[in-house]
Amino acid sequence: MQSEFSIINKTSTRIPSLPFLAVKNDILGRTYNLSIAFVDEKTSYKINKTYRKKDKGTNILSFVLSPQKGEIVLCPSIIKNEAKDKNKNYSKNYRELLLFLVIHGMLHLKGMQHGSIMEKKEKFYYKKYDQKHFDRNRYRLKHDESHSGRIRKGRKKS
Repeated sequence: MQSEFSIINKTSTRIPSLPFLAVKNDILGRTYNLSIAFVDEKTSYKINKTYRKKDKGTNILSFVLSPQKGEIVLCPSIIKNEAKDKNKNYSKNYRELLLFLVIHGMLHLKGMQHGSIMEKKEKFYYKKYDQKHFDRNRYRLKHDESHSGRIRKGRKKS
């Protein structure tokens, strides 16, 4: 069965290049149909008001459409403001926060609720896909003279 994956940008904001499809396949599976939509604050407000009865815009909303189909709606301008807001204490820039929120939304689509189990999964997937960690590990392996450029298979038992 062929899955569908789409990214729809309804804003004038340039969306950073992130491994959306790889994260989707890892968390939700290859057969899951996912749409990720980027919307402006006005649209975010309308959707949040309609479906959650909240009188404000939001950074992310996740909608399960069927057991194998869902949609994530993100508002880049709210996410950018939250990344800059020191009171939110995210300790992430816009790109990092966007990745984190996409992971968060996918875990909700998988059926997870807020709590310690979800937080552990968020940390696991964020660390796996965050470019800072990825680049740091690639650089270390690429420039490690002690291994002649080879990737270390693991620690030898003594």
